[in-house]
Amino acid sequence: MTRLSVYSLDGGQKLDTRDPACIAGALAPLGVRFEQWPARPLPADADPAAVLDAFAPEVARLQAENGYRTVDVIRMTPDHPERAALRAKFLSEHRHSEDEVRFFVEGAGLFMLRDDAHVHAVLCEAGDLISVPAGMRHWFDMGPHPRFTAIRLFIEPAGWVADFTGDAIADRFPRHEPV
Repeated sequence: MTRLSVYSLDGGQKLDTRDPACIAGALAPLGVRFEQWPARPLPADADPAAVLDAFAPEVARLQAENGYRTVDVIRMTPDHPERAALRAKFLSEHRHSEDEVRFFVEGAGLFMLRDDAHVHAVLCEAGDLISVPAGMRHWFDMGPHPRFTAIRLFIEPAGWVADFTGDAIADRFPRHEPV
């Protein structure tokens, strides 16, 4: 279930909620967009075209609102040959020159968002849209046995390009370890 936990930079927990309205309200002052879209029935082996087709109205709305020109689908599974290397890469704190926009079609992943005083741990699950604003320090944990499908939206055709901060802060906070 979708969850927001807010920690002070020293690790003390300040907030823990599963209420989507509370999550959206807590993230909005950071410039983070959080919404939930209705589920669409899709077969487990749906190809990227079928996934994009199922959510075409919502994707078109985001493209019109924000100028996103590139849309794709990423699928991670526990048997993905690069899962460990990708997890390690995404666990390093970084930022982007454009918003990082993800809609979770299935599965889950943990976004960790850092401002000057807090780290916001946002566990996104199927039906969750998150848009991390350009320049925000963050990292992402897909877990040791990742299982998710997400729609990604970009302004620049190059897609995911990170500016790594070199800060080891991610090592001080909880990881995504689904049971």
